[in-house]
Amino acid sequence: MKRLKLTPRDQWQAKVEEVGLTFHSPDGQVYWDESAAYALTSREVDELEKAANTLHELCLKAAQHIIDEELFDQLAIPPGAAPFIVNSWSRDEFSLYGRFDLAYSPGQSPKLLEYNADTPTSLVEAAVAQWFWLEEVRPNADQFNSIHERLIDAWKSTQLTRIHMGGLRSSLEDEQTVLYIADTAHQAGINIKQLAIEDVGFDNDRKTFVDLENEPLNTYFKLFPWEWMWGSDYAEHLKLERCRFIEPMWKMLLSNKGILPILWKLFPEHPNLLPAAFKPEELPALSRSNYVRKPKLSREGANVSIFSHGQPIATTGGEYGEEGYIYQALAPIPAFDGNHPVFGVWIINHEACGLGIREDTSLITGNQSRFIPHYFE
Repeated sequence: MKRLKLTPRDQWQAKVEEVGLTFHSPDGQVYWDESAAYALTSREVDELEKAANTLHELCLKAAQHIIDEELFDQLAIPPGAAPFIVNSWSRDEFSLYGRFDLAYSPGQSPKLLEYNADTPTSLVEAAVAQWFWLEEVRPNADQFNSIHERLIDAWKSTQLTRIHMGGLRSSLEDEQTVLYIADTAHQAGINIKQLAIEDVGFDNDRKTFVDLENEPLNTYFKLFPWEWMWGSDYAEHLKLERCRFIEPMWKMLLSNKGILPILWKLFPEHPNLLPAAFKPEELPALSRSNYVRKPKLSREGANVSIFSHGQPIATTGGEYGEEGYIYQALAPIPAFDGNHPVFGVWIINHEACGLGIREDTSLITGNQSRFIPHYFE
């Protein structure tokens, strides 16, 4: 694995905007960064793919364990939600996508940092923007990236004919992500109706969610976290189970960092797992010197702290933490010219199929961490 310095393409901004990446420079800061690229070997790609597929299977087993042992409190799941998560799981409701964030150093096994299993972003840049970059900059190379084709195939497998889709209207990244996913569903032959999460209504007479034209929502792709939905005014309506949601409710078990200590307890010493616990003193002795504290429900690296010998040496702000924390051994994240990459491997319809790399000078990957394209030969 190498990190190569490159010269960005002429008019790169216009080129990535043309394929839907309009949020390449938020607040004037470079997010899409093609001044560098990661060159991997085919063996490294195979190892990342295998690790993601293995971890997904382990997470499904952990979800079954959480249900069997009724461990919902350990994940700060709202009490009223648990029976409906079980129902969603029992029905094996369709799951479109997710993204594993992995620490990966040459010569070591990929290690799970967390599973973004409910509302993962960085999809447009991973599936589309870096593919067109590859065709122009490294046309004779390959890329771990069949995300687009797998999304279309996944939608076809649902046999859906019509679906509503939406996220937060206030987020440009969410809006573009939904538009891209809608395009893949459209290519699969599904009729799409856009509906921002703020515009979802409820018809009390018909006891169903509706859009602005009072059309019932039979299936709704929501780029909006499940824990936020259960904390909204519509929480009681969710119990009616009148709408099919994508991602399904059972993904609340996988997208919660509380699954990390459960995974470690079920599969101790697994080569793709880091030691994790609900209390720092429950970590293995060798992991107590350097560990990370993460809120169970935080996003984009918010409220994360790194501890060395019991003292915080790095921390991020945010609004999470009331739900409780987990503690995870500090991952062996490599440094390339002072940059620390995190490898996001995409799971589409239960199968690994692509990679997006984000890096930061900090060991904590946050909302402004840069996306760097990759290739292998």
